[in-house]
Amino acid sequence: MRLIVGGIMNSTMHNHADLSSPWFRQRDWEKKLYKLLRVKKWKGRVPAYRPDFFDLSRHTPDEVAQAMCQAEITHEIILPLSFLPIFAAIWVGALPAFVITSVISAAMELVFIVTQRFNRPRIIKMLARRQSVQSAQKNKKENRK
Repeated sequence: MRLIVGGIMNSTMHNHADLSSPWFRQRDWEKKLYKLLRVKKWKGRVPAYRPDFFDLSRHTPDEVAQAMCQAEITHEIILPLSFLPIFAAIWVGALPAFVITSVISAAMELVFIVTQRFNRPRIIKMLARRQSVQSAQKNKKENRK
């Protein structure tokens, strides 16, 4: 399921997203939550299916931020789908086992979502700094002419 959803998202979005969308903006309460969860300490140990998408030596901050948006959406779609196996308990039985594994799976999706939402504002700040430097350089060149 994860590979299918990821493949669909990659083939439709191609790592392009509207960074200005309200959906991707970090809320004030999120900062407090991330501090409480100590995300900064463990975020570096979260694996990535395609780490090359997030590599700043290969991609611009804009490209990385857009890949982060796509990854976040992918995990947000997978999150509710994690509970679909519970319906198998109708035929198989063992409802507690299906509920437990679905909750664990959903929790793992939340880890990826939190990581993307925690990191993206930093990448966007980097992008803004880079754009302001480029704009200043462009203005400087135009003033010389």
